[in-house]
Amino acid sequence: MIKELLERLRQGHKTTAFPKESPQMPERFRGAPALSPEKCADGCDACSKACPNGAISLEGGLKVDLGRCIFCPDCSEACASGAIRYTVDFRLAVSKRENLTVGAGGISLAQPIQEELRQIFARSLKLRQVSAGGCNGCEAEIAATGNIIFDLGRFGIQVVASPRHADGLMVTGPGTANMKLALEKTYEATPGPKIVIAVGSCALSGGPFRNLPEQSNGVEGSLPVDLYIPGCPPHPLTILDGLLRLLGRLDD
Repeated sequence: MIKELLERLRQGHKTTAFPKESPQMPERFRGAPALSPEKCADGCDACSKACPNGAISLEGGLKVDLGRCIFCPDCSEACASGAIRYTVDFRLAVSKRENLTVGAGGISLAQPIQEELRQIFARSLKLRQVSAGGCNGCEAEIAATGNIIFDLGRFGIQVVASPRHADGLMVTGPGTANMKLALEKTYEATPGPKIVIAVGSCALSGGPFRNLPEQSNGVEGSLPVDLYIPGCPPHPLTILDGLLRLLGRLDD
């Protein structure tokens, strides 16, 4: 036991200082896109053609739908003028589906839920995670939020095993036909008031499986969504940032 305690002291403190300190993300991380439509050449649609998921629109100016974006570099690599580049800003979560469409002005980040719900959930929020046909990428990142680095539990947020014990659902995956009934029953089994959080490109839009017949293009058609967290998959800090914004525990 003495050896274990000494080793624990040697290792020191591992948990990230976020949100008190802004973390340094690696250069290869692809976070919020920075768009410069003024650099676009007339008639150029190379970025739109390169996007494998139809996330880029050019009508009314260059825009990216973060709900569809899978954060591959194809668009930025195809853009000869540098009008699209990805930053290392991990803050991506929004409150409304329309806010996922980002232009030159950047992202309108998530706002806190209603004051009545904040009073209930701000210090103790239990979430049931439901994989509605996910590939396990988003599920793995949600699990990582509970490790000693990100330590979701220090904010009073926990992922629980039963919807009966939950205040809301974290849904991943595009909503496959086989999971449709299970998702609906899990939502019904969660006592109110409750919230729904859609995590990852698949849950937001169907992701790479968009418009395939055996899925629902995301969660929104089945359940009311309170928080949208983009990514393929989203980084644990993106998930944590979104949850804290939903609970009104971040100021910026």
